[in-house]
Formats: sequence, C-alpha cells, structure tokens
Amino acid sequence: MRWLRTFREVVRSGLTIEETRLEPLLALRTAAGVAIVIGPALWLVSPAYAASAALGAYSAGGATFQRTWRPRKVIALGAGAGLALSTFVGYLAAGRLVTFLPLLAVWAFAAGMAWALGSTAGIVAATTVGSMLVTITLPTSVGRALEHAGVIALGGVAQAVLILLFPIRRWGAHRDALADALAAVADYARRLRQDPAAPFDPVPLMTAREAAAVTPSQARTRPTVLHGPRGLAERILPVVAALADPDVGAPAEGPGRDRARELLDTAADVLDTAARSIRRGTPAEVPPGSADVLRVDEEHEVLEGPARQTAERLVELLAEALEIAGSGGARDEAPTPSGPASAHFLVRPTMLRLLPVVVRAVRRELRRDSPVFRHAVRLAAVATLGYLVASRLPVGHGYWAPIASVMVMRPDFHRTYARAVGRFAGTLVGVALATAMVRTLGPDAHVFGALAVVSVALSYTLNRTGYAYSQCFTAAYVVFLLGMGGQAWEQTVPERVVLTLLGGALAMLAYVVFPAWETPRLPGRLADWLAAEGRYAAAVLRGYAEPTREHRTDMRRALLASREARAAWQEAYDQARQEPVRPRGLTSREAEEAQEALKGLDRVAMLMESHVPQADSRSTSEAERLAEAMEADTAQAAVDVREHRNPDWGRLEEALHAWDGTAAGDRSQVLRHGAELQKRALEDLTTAVSRTSLERDVGSAREERRVRAAVAEGDGSGPTHRGG
Repeated sequence: MRWLRTFREVVRSGLTIEETRLEPLLALRTAAGVAIVIGPALWLVSPAYAASAALGAYSAGGATFQRTWRPRKVIALGAGAGLALSTFVGYLAAGRLVTFLPLLAVWAFAAGMAWALGSTAGIVAATTVGSMLVTITLPTSVGRALEHAGVIALGGVAQAVLILLFPIRRWGAHRDALADALAAVADYARRLRQDPAAPFDPVPLMTAREAAAVTPSQARTRPTVLHGPRGLAERILPVVAALADPDVGAPAEGPGRDRARELLDTAADVLDTAARSIRRGTPAEVPPGSADVLRVDEEHEVLEGPARQTAERLVELLAEALEIAGSGGARDEAPTPSGPASAHFLVRPTMLRLLPVVVRAVRRELRRDSPVFRHAVRLAAVATLGYLVASRLPVGHGYWAPIASVMVMRPDFHRTYARAVGRFAGTLVGVALATAMVRTLGPDAHVFGALAVVSVALSYTLNRTGYAYSQCFTAAYVVFLLGMGGQAWEQTVPERVVLTLLGGALAMLAYVVFPAWETPRLPGRLADWLAAEGRYAAAVLRGYAEPTREHRTDMRRALLASREARAAWQEAYDQARQEPVRPRGLTSREAEEAQEALKGLDRVAMLMESHVPQADSRSTSEAERLAEAMEADTAQAAVDVREHRNPDWGRLEEALHAWDGTAAGDRSQVLRHGAELQKRALEDLTTAVSRTSLERDVGSAREERRVRAAVAEGDGSGPTHRGG
C-alpha cells in the first residue's frame, strides 16, 4: 500500500504544471542558435552534419537554462566542449562492446559524480553521456569523428556568441535573487504583525548569498546596486523579529504593540519597494507617509527600553532601503571598487582554478553511503545494461533506452520516478504529434529542419513549467531531426516509444535495487543541525561576553553554517516524506516536533543577536559561562540524537542556576530571558526525540496506524509533516 500511494504521488508530480514565469525571449534566442547551425550544415554539407550541429546547439542551449550564477556563455562553451569530447572519445571505442561498454560505464560514473558540484554540473554531464550514445553512429572514420566533434562544439560556440551579442536581462538572475531576499524579509515583517513567533525560511537569503559570489571578471562589471542590499536584508531580519517579539521587544498589548505593528507594516512596504527597484533596475515610488511613520519622536515615542532601541535601529536600516528604492539602477554603470578580491566581493573560482575545488568535492562523495556516489553507480550500471539489452533487441536506435535512463535519473527517489513518468508521457504525446505532421507533410529535409527549430523553441519555452511538457516537444524535435536525416517515421516512432519505456523502467528499477533513502539518515541530519545551531547560539552568547569584531565574525560564520545544516535537514526531510519506506529512528511526528524545536532555538538566537552590544561596549560576564555550557551540551546532544539516546542539558541548567541576578541593564535582561527561552526550546527537542523502549514500540505502531488511516480515507496525502 505504501508503494501504491507513493507511486500515485509520483505520477501526480511528474504531470504537474508548475506556475513559473515564462521566458520567451530567452527561448527564442536559444532556438535561433540551433537554427544558425542547422541551416548552413544542412545546406552546405549533409543532414548527418546538421544532426550533429543541432545536438551540440540544443544541448548547450539547454545547459544555459539551468540555475547557475556563472556567465551563461561560459556554460554554453563548456557544455559544447564536453559534448564534443564525449563524441570523439566514444567513437574511438565504438565498434566493439568489449571496448565501448567499459568506456560508457566509466563516463557515466563520472557524470554521476558531477552531482557533487551541483545540479547544473550533473545535468550537463548527463547530456554528454547521451551525446556519446547518439553521435557515435554518425561518423565513418576518425577524421569524420573529429569533424562531427568540431561541429558539435560549434553549436556551443554559436549559443555563446548569441548570448554575447544579444544579452537579455543581463544580471537578471542575480537581480531576482537579491530582490527575492528583500521581498522575503518584507513578507516576514507582515506576518510578524499578526504572529510575533512566525517562522522565517532563510533559503532566499542563502540564494542571494550564493548569487553574490562572483569571479574577478564578473566583479568588474557587476552593477553597484547588487553589491550592498543583501547585507541590509541580513541586518533587518533580526531587528524586525526582535521588535515583534513580546519577550524582548514591544509589549504584547497596548499602544506599544500598535506602534510595533505600524513600524513592521511600513518596513514591509519599504522593503517591497526596494525589491521592485532592484528587480527592474529603475527607481520605485516609496509609499506615501513612510517617512512620517519612521520618525522616532523623543517625547511622544511609546516604545521603551529594548523595544525602543530596536525601533531606532530599524529606522536607521530602513533609511538605507529608502535610498536604494529611490536610486534604482541609476548607479549600475559604476564599477565595483578595485582592490583585493576578498575585500569587496564573495569569491567564486574561475574555470581555470576550479579543478582543485572539483577534486575536493568529488573526494568528499566517494563513500558508499553518499547519495551522489550511489547515483553514479546506478547511472553507470543502467547506462551499460540499457545499451547492452537494447542492442540485443530486434529494433534500431537502441541508444534511446540508455539515453532515457540517463536523462531521468537523479540522486533522489522522487525526482527519478517523477521524471521517468514525465518523460514517457511527454515522449508518447510528442512522438504522436510529430508523426502526424511527418505523414502529412511528406519527406522534406528543409521542412523537417524548420519544424525541429520550432520544436526546440517550444521545448525551451516550457522548460520550467514541467518536465513532461518540455519533453513533449523534445521528442517531436528528435523525430523531425531523424526525419531530416532520412529515417522513415515507421521505423523511428515505435522504437522511440518502446525504448523510452524500457529506459524509464530500468531507471526506476535501479533505485529499488540500489537505493539511497534519506529516511534512515534523518537522525544524523537532525544531529548536524542541532550541533550547528548550538554553535550559533554559543557565538551569540560570546558576543555578549566579549563584544569584539572577531566574535561578530564568528557569529556570522556560525549563522551561515547553521543555515546550511538547516537546508540539508530540510532537503532530506522533504525527500524522506516522499519515500515508500518505514520511518527509522524518527517517526514523522517526532521529526516535525524536533524541527519546530530547533527552529525555535534558531529564532531565539536571532532575537538575541539583534541586541548584541557593539565593539568596545561593556561585556556581560555571565554570558561566557552560558556559551560554554550551550556549546558543550548541544555537541553532546548531537551525539546522543545520532545514537538514539536521550539528550541532557545539565551544563546549561547549572549555568542558569549560577546566574546571581545582580546584573543590571536592558541587555542583561535580554540575555537572561533569551537564555531561558533557548533552554525551553532544547527541552522541547528532548520531548520530541526522547522515548523509552516501550514508547518507541508504541510510537512506531501508532505511526503505522496513522498512515493506514490516511490511506483508508482516500485523500492520498498521508501524514502532514511540515510545520510552520
């Protein structure tokens, strides 16, 4: 029953239309790159060369649609070079299975390990495997193989040249990432008006930070407006949270709460205006009356103590946001100041200096329990097995089966199965549509070439609306391409459908035989997040104990590490929810409650961070003892969670009991109250994960009954996991 429910969700996901903004101009430019190489090759040389050129231009163009912060022309050139190399090397080993199969296995394994560098590298590497399988059938000699490789590389060059000559929304993705970060903080401020304990998802801020990392050449041309507002969003986030919180900010009721709501609403409006200005590159109109709301009157201000300090800090930060909104992209032509790279921007290694980074990333994943390593093994096994099986079938174009497998396989279960369903459905519809057109129009290489370009444009346009829908036009593109090369539709259509089904089935079967489930890893992911949050909380406490620039730097570093650990947990948690395996170590309810507890710990640390004194301010002696206790207890608790033992917070409790209570001042009150809230969040974590042996058995039985009840109701949703 669990597998049936999961497969129903897979089918639904594979055929879902995603709501996203279409980019027809980008699709048109990329399709023009395909047309530029198909036309001359078809006219001057032969359909075989046109097919090679189309493959290179299509794959290189598709690579530029991936989510990456490197220049698109570099991605196109790299994809074209990889496709050309795989074509030539594949041809050298082709002809005999004893030489080609080992090469295919090694190449597919390397392509799978490319996921260690990210999804863009993994997807581009998978296309090189497909290129190796297809184009080795076209050349007839080593010289011809070199020519085909050159033509394929030329397709990547054509895409890069078009990107250079016709830039569309230059730095647009970077602008969107930064604007999304500001808009996320604005949305958070609005939610805080009604719910002072509302959660915040740091993913937009993490994405903006990733987008802010640039190479030295990018730094010389980056718009000035992209240089500073990310830090502004980071600084505003804890301030609005502290202002809304009734424990360390505005009172829960009364005029103070009304004033806090007014400031939060204005902050949201100002941040949204700044986001629109950055996204469009033009000045945006600031909401009328914002200046009046942001004026803190010395005599009539109703906020007092820490809340008033927070309000004054928020007004200062929003003044910067107002300046950004008013300036828009007017300063975009100003270059980033020259000087040491690390002093002005987050450094991203250049392509020439990327090799050591690649080696380190791949080496980290070369272990049996790594999802990337297991994906690489599956990819190598399925590619070789699919090619071997298809070559023994009484059909032509046997490479379609391993290509289907390679292109749908991902390191996780759900995406692999959803893409397999989407690819088969899209292929079936696309082949049917293209076949009807081929039969209607008759054999004409030039007409088929034009239809191939149109199909490419539609495939690119629908690239982000759902895999099945873009795959529909990709399948039509292949049919037209083969028709251009003289292949009869009666031969290509049935083979394409059958072999696509075979390749998808092999990909799905491979994950069953050699899975990489995230469900058993949840306790380890939770432990990593707990340890990272503990280090962040301890770094904030040390900021109170000794307010120095070094401790602020440590605080920032710990915050980034805690966000990465939280993102890793969230990704694993989301994947585990979609896996057809029993909970191990953590039931769904326990995982949800533990997640909420750690979110609470992170939120309190963020609130306390907004009140950390400036450098050279008076220190708070009790904070160092609290920091040591926090770091030691959370580190040990992480080990306990990983080994299924009950966490204990004895050191932190002793440090709180030892507080003499004589410290005075607003910051000491915030520190003491924040430490108590942190301990409460950790106790909630203990409640979530601590069970006796009998309770563990009862909990597992209850979990199974709850899942069965959800299935029996026929809603297909299963248990609800995500909190907040």
